[in-house]
Amino acid sequence: MAAECQVCGKRPQMGNSITTRGKAKYLGGVGTKITGISRRQFRPNLQKVKVTQNGTNKSLRVCAQCIRSGAVTKTVKQAPFKLPAQAKS
Repeated sequence: MAAECQVCGKRPQMGNSITTRGKAKYLGGVGTKITGISRRQFRPNLQKVKVTQNGTNKSLRVCAQCIRSGAVTKTVKQAPFKLPAQAKS
């Protein structure tokens, strides 16, 4: 299964991991130096969510951004029981 959002298609992206060394100038040092650059992956924050689509409930892998923005609607969990209505005396 690919690490991809099933709603917006967000996938892992490549970037750099930068390693620095030294003390910053504003702290009294001579400044920080870059000592290494290596490649890394930025992965989307995928969550497994039960979603209602077209009247059916499905389990999808969705990024957190789609959940927060309201791009998906979670299934409504039913209450386990309801108390009977009280009769007036």
